[in-house]
Amino acid sequence: MKIGFVGLGKMGLPMMQNLSEKFEVQAFDGNPQARAAIREAQNGSTYALLDSLDELVDIDILILMLPNGRIVQDCVLPLCEREGALSKDAVVIDMSSSSPLDTLELHKKLAQTGIALLDAPVSGSVQKAKNGTLAIMVGGETSVLERVRPALEAMGTAIIPTGKAGSAHSMKTLNNYVYAAGLMAVSEALIVAEKLDLDLEKFTDVLNASSGRNVATETKVRQHMLKGGDFSGGFGLHLMAKDLGISHDLAQQLSLSPGLLGLCFQTWQSAIKTAPAQADNLEIHHHLSHTLNA
Repeated sequence: MKIGFVGLGKMGLPMMQNLSEKFEVQAFDGNPQARAAIREAQNGSTYALLDSLDELVDIDILILMLPNGRIVQDCVLPLCEREGALSKDAVVIDMSSSSPLDTLELHKKLAQTGIALLDAPVSGSVQKAKNGTLAIMVGGETSVLERVRPALEAMGTAIIPTGKAGSAHSMKTLNNYVYAAGLMAVSEALIVAEKLDLDLEKFTDVLNASSGRNVATETKVRQHMLKGGDFSGGFGLHLMAKDLGISHDLAQQLSLSPGLLGLCFQTWQSAIKTAPAQADNLEIHHHLSHTLNA
């Protein structure tokens, strides 16, 4: 299978590199500086790094790891119209954190051309992307999933079918909301505990041995958030704000107003107003500390 991979950011680049160890890969990123840096570091790599999407030829699987579903559409639809870019039975796999609404729109448009679409967002850190141990949720037809499973298994160890097209993107964004709520709760608890002059190491032990345990308490607090921590968990503050925005929009489309979701959405929106573009998601702790102590 010939694979086209578009979007070579922190997650996309190692995912593509793992794919290139088993498949013929044509890779592209829209940022010229990123392409130059990747080309400089290639050192005998097996993938072809392209300078334009126009160079994609006879692709069987087109994988996209881009900022949002609108950019995915802007990338995919012209390729569908250009003869020779995609093979007759090509499959498009959107691994971005796209809005399910955009995914359903793209699914409808691609169906008219005979090209199959899977939404396959990932869960895991940059390190998991490098190790090829991501969890990959997949929405779309089972038969299409089975056709591309070997490619997905080159990037992840848990391939989770979620149902119809758009279901994986829906589950991914709701999962990120649940994680954000847990991170917000533990951040506020740490701020209160510090005010009480509690031993934060011991408090972390209590959380992880008790009902307050969650992913943030287990993998972020002691590792990155206690005194002297780097507050670098490997996921962007702005990306979390985007995902919370997707969940919030979904709820509004369904005429729902979940209170905790609304609170998380507003909190992250407030945080990104003053945070630099590269801020890590764990910086929400500092934002909350500043807000609570103001």
